Amino acid sequence: MSTDQKSPSEAVEITEPEAAAEVEEAANGDTPEPTEPPEPTEPAEPKKTGKLWSRIGAGVIVVLLVASIGLSAWLYFFQYRADQQTGPEAQDTALRAAKDGTIALLSYAPETLDKDLDAAKTHLTGDFLNYYTNFTDQVVRAAAKQKAVKTTATIARGAISEMQPDTAKALLFVNQITMSADRQEPSATSSSVLVTLTKVNDSWLISAFDPV
Repeated sequence: MSTDQKSPSEAVEITEPEAAAEVEEAANGDTPEPTEPPEPTEPAEPKKTGKLWSRIGAGVIVVLLVASIGLSAWLYFFQYRADQQTGPEAQDTALRAAKDGTIALLSYAPETLDKDLDAAKTHLTGDFLNYYTNFTDQVVRAAAKQKAVKTTATIARGAISEMQPDTAKALLFVNQITMSADRQEPSATSSSVLVTLTKVNDSWLISAFDPV
């Protein structure tokens, strides 16, 4: 037998110390204890920052839209509409109403008296309408019929002196020609009058008539 080969008994002697060492290490607690696998962690919730800012942005847009609509409405009702109600076109309408009403008030003839007085009343409102009705019933009708009074008025010139959305004042210069049975020749007079107008159902009506 070759000297290089070892007998089975020698092989056992070589391996036993290793086994003993392993046992000793196990007894001394040198072998690492098996570690438990880490518990699975729940996936983190997605960040809500993006959604939050989206909601905030949407809210801001809504607020801005509402504010814009509110501002537009305010400008329309309190500025643009007010300008429309007191601007040149509105003044022309009020002045025309003052002229037409004044001519109707101061123009009548015996043969058309009732029609003329009733037409004049359509230009009046308020206390002045009541005053005119009483005055014409008690004074004008009788005088116009008995003395055949005929009078015709024209407006020489006029202008709006005060303008508000629902009230206005116009200064008018009036020429009036009067004839009667006692005086056949026409008599011409000139006067000025301050006409106060009130808007009633979108129409300008005379609420005061004051000579100046």
